[in-house]
Amino acid sequence: MGRSISILIPAGLFVLTLAFGVWLGRAGKPYGGALLNVHKLAALAAVVVTAVLTYQVLRGSPGPTNAIALLVFAGVCFLALFATGALLSATSIDRTILSVVHGILTVLALIAAGIAFYLLLGRNP
Repeated sequence: MGRSISILIPAGLFVLTLAFGVWLGRAGKPYGGALLNVHKLAALAAVVVTAVLTYQVLRGSPGPTNAIALLVFAGVCFLALFATGALLSATSIDRTILSVVHGILTVLALIAAGIAFYLLLGRNP
């Protein structure tokens, strides 16, 4: 698979996840079961596909240290996104602060992952 195609698949999944997340946020609680499940599955698929892509890129040789650090940071952000998302879907939790944290983590994770892949994929065209 070409590099441009391999980066478009996880990017598309992240856009899909973001779109359904915004839709969920605007729909308010209680969340619709189908909409919430599509959001969760798209997020899980995006993380899995990104992890596989990362493994394939790093398999030959380790990348620059700053790219690895960004990937680790993005991974921690993705784990925190799953945790805050689970808390947001709980019925007894005040979601105001969690929504802000979830949004900030989304931006941080996407920026870190995007820069890391730019550094990794740009080293061997």
